[in-house]
Amino acid sequence: MPPGQKSITSSGMTNLTKRDKAMKKIIAFIFCAFTSVAAFATLPPLTPEAQAAADLAKAKTAYGDKVAAFQLCQAQNRVADRYKVAGTPAPAACTAPPPFVPPVAAAPVAPTAPVAPATAAAPAAK
Repeated sequence: MPPGQKSITSSGMTNLTKRDKAMKKIIAFIFCAFTSVAAFATLPPLTPEAQAAADLAKAKTAYGDKVAAFQLCQAQNRVADRYKVAGTPAPAACTAPPPFVPPVAAAPVAPTAPVAPATAAAPAAK
């Protein structure tokens, strides 16, 4: 059978060749890519409240990462102390992260009134 052709099995079903399967995957990927781009392109901008909530979530995540790094450092030090050979230096001390402080929301800047154009100077006499 020539490449790219479909073969029919005894049950009457067609077996797709590798080339056909790859083409279907590419078409599905392109469709999903265009659909997701269109969905993101039509999203409205965040409201100030939503932006503040997103900033708070980002700050909490960053703080959680710092706490996790501190806990990992402590666990590594416990393991290093357990297997430490005499005469080797002690593991580095871990620094505890400061308590969580939520980010301060910036005060919205009020739009200023348009500045009146400066009056033109009187034409100079010749």
